[in-house]
Amino acid sequence: MIRTDHAHMYVSALTHPGMTGKNNEDNYGVSSFITSLDDTTPSLLAIVADGIGGHRAGEIAAEMAVDTISKHVSESNGRKPLDVLKTAVQAASQTILKQAEKDKDRLGMGATCAVAWVIEDRLYTASVGDSRIYLVRGKGIRQITVDHSWVQEAIDKGLLTPEDARNHPNVHVIRRYLGSSKPPEVDFRMRLDGNEKDARMRSNQGLPLLPGDVVLLCSDGLTDLVADDEILNIIRASSDLDTAARVLITQANARGGRDNITVVLMGFPQKWVQLQKRRPCLSWLFGGLLAMLVTAALAFVALWYYFQPGWLPRFPWPAATDTPPALAATLTPGPAPAVTPLTLPTQVKIGTPVP
Repeated sequence: MIRTDHAHMYVSALTHPGMTGKNNEDNYGVSSFITSLDDTTPSLLAIVADGIGGHRAGEIAAEMAVDTISKHVSESNGRKPLDVLKTAVQAASQTILKQAEKDKDRLGMGATCAVAWVIEDRLYTASVGDSRIYLVRGKGIRQITVDHSWVQEAIDKGLLTPEDARNHPNVHVIRRYLGSSKPPEVDFRMRLDGNEKDARMRSNQGLPLLPGDVVLLCSDGLTDLVADDEILNIIRASSDLDTAARVLITQANARGGRDNITVVLMGFPQKWVQLQKRRPCLSWLFGGLLAMLVTAALAFVALWYYFQPGWLPRFPWPAATDTPPALAATLTPGPAPAVTPLTLPTQVKIGTPVP
């Protein structure tokens, strides 16, 4: 696939170390692609990884997870997204394990990961650990990944309620992680209904996104301190995705910020479907006009040059001065800013939507 500077969705992402003074062992990546020069199907890949291990090893593991998964996806043709994601996540786990075996200070390091890949309007997800993916649609929110944790297993067996699990001593005991000696099973379950069986959840992959949908990826530093209904209210009350990301992190920090906090928000445009239908006509019209302008310009230059006694002057190509803003930001905790009803932004962190 070919990387692009423009995304077909709105994107905002922030990370913060939290309020305890610990090193930030979270990492994330957002990449936009087209399939090929002959196939301009757009896709957007987002990854959140939460590192595990001392001596800064968790930070290294999370970075390796994001880099390895991004690399494998970018080198694919995107035709079998679940196969690509499985290979990418398992390769990340093996890469982390091999690196840990080379350095005793990094032995046992690992990372969780949550991956969302949107190809045109189809959502594909993969996860290992307890980093989460949520879908916000209309007035509702749903966690669509399943945590690989001790408390989640207890909830599934009816031993704990979700409310009891939030403050349970084993809340951070995870069952799967990248870098384990036994390759972790990549989870492709997409939970859209609380009563779905595993096979049904896996069949939900390729979920069509609707205009106005928001996909949230986050580390447990957010969900430990901010409840699902609060996340929904913040996103829907924010004026744009940048504001929503800032308020989510500010809220978690205001409640103690006990862990690193990372959020990635992807909003599906209201008019993307209509724009896609018009693209062939617009592309043809634009190409024709461009060809006419180039021809006229060349003819003018040729005539001007023919009638000039001297040489054709050269003009230097202007240097690029604008650089895209960094996705990561450091926030100062404080009261949540006043917000207004959500409208998707016209500016995005990695570019503007493809017309």
